[in-house]
Amino acid sequence: MTPSLHLTGRFVDAVRYAAVLHGAQGRKNTEVAYIGHLLGVASLVVEAGGDEDQVIAALLHDAAEDHGGEARLADIAARFGSRVADIVEGCSDSLTAQRTERDSYLPRKQRHLARLVDASRDVLLVNTADKVFNTRALVTDLQNQDAAAVLARYDGTPAQTLWYYEENLQIVLDRSDEVPAVLVTPLHDAVRRLRELLTEAGLVDAAGHQPPVPPRRPPLA
Repeated sequence: MTPSLHLTGRFVDAVRYAAVLHGAQGRKNTEVAYIGHLLGVASLVVEAGGDEDQVIAALLHDAAEDHGGEARLADIAARFGSRVADIVEGCSDSLTAQRTERDSYLPRKQRHLARLVDASRDVLLVNTADKVFNTRALVTDLQNQDAAAVLARYDGTPAQTLWYYEENLQIVLDRSDEVPAVLVTPLHDAVRRLRELLTEAGLVDAAGHQPPVPPRRPPLA
């Protein structure tokens, strides 16, 4: 049977571009090569019926955010077209070139979520694939490693991390007629499992909030 998606030399160029750009980058301060994440998100977009522009954008969705901001976005537009660049921009929570100059976690994520509410279907597709991959990876790490150590690799607190993924899920559910079920269902399942694991580890309370810090006991006499 002939596949519905035909990938051209543009896709090969995008793989090469992503591999060079992210080649020395590890995922979440680990030794796992970052390119695995990009290929994984692209694979999910392929399975969701995405076209070549969407698959290329999946490969490059972190390029501007992680490597150069607006200048990198302009280079992507010149090499792969404005539609790909628009998707990459929509998936980025910051286009500030220097990480040290970016806003903190919460305002960045709040702005990103606000844009997702009425983002294009292109952006919604690639962003959802990214969140499916990320949530599944986080769940796997929590099931196999010390939960506190895993969450220490994230910029936000455990409660903020859970909030961000649950808000992404809600946006997808609100627009579920625009997102393939092959992405909606796994995102729903992974986010639900994430809440369970964080609660079991005592990193969030039953409401998904940061649990209160117990008072220190007085020193023994």
